[in-house]
Amino acid sequence: MGTSSDSLADILERVLDKGVVIAGDIGVSVVDVELLTLRIRLFIASAQTAREMGMDWWTNDPFFSPNAARAELAGDDRKLDLAARVAELEARLPVPGGRDEPR
Repeated sequence: MGTSSDSLADILERVLDKGVVIAGDIGVSVVDVELLTLRIRLFIASAQTAREMGMDWWTNDPFFSPNAARAELAGDDRKLDLAARVAELEARLPVPGGRDEPR
């Protein structure tokens, strides 16, 4: 049993070190009319190998990195301008029961 676990560990180490890609397409058709196509791409590797290959999407994803979300908002002037514009438009809305309310 020692040899099989050693070989399994070696295979896992190689896969994580080099990476492996599994690709597949699934199509759903009814009467020769394609309704749905799913393209599945699975990349298995260690985080270090993925970073070396430029596949480090999780470092900028707000779900995985709250600091990335704050940096994205602070670094994007368009979002800040949009927030200021929304606040300005909300300030222009008539107050219910006030003298500016439309009749």
